[in-house]
Amino acid sequence: QLQASGGGLAQAGGSLKLSCAASARTGSFYTMGWFRQAPGQDREFVAAINLGGYTYYGDSMEGRFTISRDNTKNTMYLQMDSLRPEDTAIYYCAAQSGRSRLDPSTARPTKYSYWGQGTLVTVSS
Repeated sequence: QLQASGGGLAQAGGSLKLSCAASARTGSFYTMGWFRQAPGQDREFVAAINLGGYTYYGDSMEGRFTISRDNTKNTMYLQMDSLRPEDTAIYYCAAQSGRSRLDPSTARPTKYSYWGQGTLVTVSS
């Protein structure tokens, strides 16, 4: 139900914007989020946004990454600026099936029932 796109190759200091298109109305997903996974590492929480537009970011993400959603287009976005080589990873979009507040539990992958296939972001130094 979720399709991530927009990944690619960027230079350090550059920007990329990821999109996550939902086959269902994004309004049916109260909380949506982005995760990333680098080779050999655990899946890491990036950011989440709820239907009201409130956002929650992972450690070191806020300030460089901006999450947003456009429910009229059934799409969520992740604007990534000031990219670093350590941002290299597969980025996944996800959505929760229920309704819950944005708090530290939002960062748990197990909170999300729906996942996109991932889009690869590579940042060169």
